[in-house]
Amino acid sequence: MSEAFVNSVFLALSGGFQDAYTYNTRDEVFSNAQTGNVVLMSQHFMNREWQIGLRYLFPLLAFVFGVFVAENVQNRFKYAKKMHWRQGILLAEIGILAIVGFIPNAYNMIATVMVSFACAMQVQTFRKVGGYSYASTMCIGNLRSGTAALSLYLRDKKAEHLRQTFYYFGIIFFFAIGAGIGGILSVCYGIHVIWISCILLFISFLLMFLEKLR
Repeated sequence: MSEAFVNSVFLALSGGFQDAYTYNTRDEVFSNAQTGNVVLMSQHFMNREWQIGLRYLFPLLAFVFGVFVAENVQNRFKYAKKMHWRQGILLAEIGILAIVGFIPNAYNMIATVMVSFACAMQVQTFRKVGGYSYASTMCIGNLRSGTAALSLYLRDKKAEHLRQTFYYFGIIFFFAIGAGIGGILSVCYGIHVIWISCILLFISFLLMFLEKLR
């Protein structure tokens, strides 16, 4: 189930939602799009705007640390029987995002760091859809892979390549939907809307749990 398309839909919706949330409510910093953070960080540092540059550096470091933590959780709990280690990561991410919803705007940097950390754990934990490598919290790799698969299908007419194309562009579509909803709700209702992302992740958690019961 962790690789099923339906599960990846909710992860992608949440990923897009989180990026729009931090950009619109937390000082225009990305939680997932670390390339954008690197660009903005470098620009501000070169303009000697040190404090603004740090606003983008800390989420970047938090993302690195999140990947590190998730990899070690997998290594330690890979064969756990009571609960799948991926479900544990989801619960941790839900808990972190729930706390973020209470953090006032005066502490936006802390909030963004926490969201970036949670996003990194998600992208490290869920890396395949239908057996194909993908990212649930960003688009550039999916866009490249989807376009390459489409090119192969147009040349070879193999159903597998067409299915792969639909997987990748489907994930991009739902990421965009999540980002659009997240952007609109963030502007209208503020910092608390991150709890919607918690609901999306909890659905993903339940999907994996129900499969385990079967």
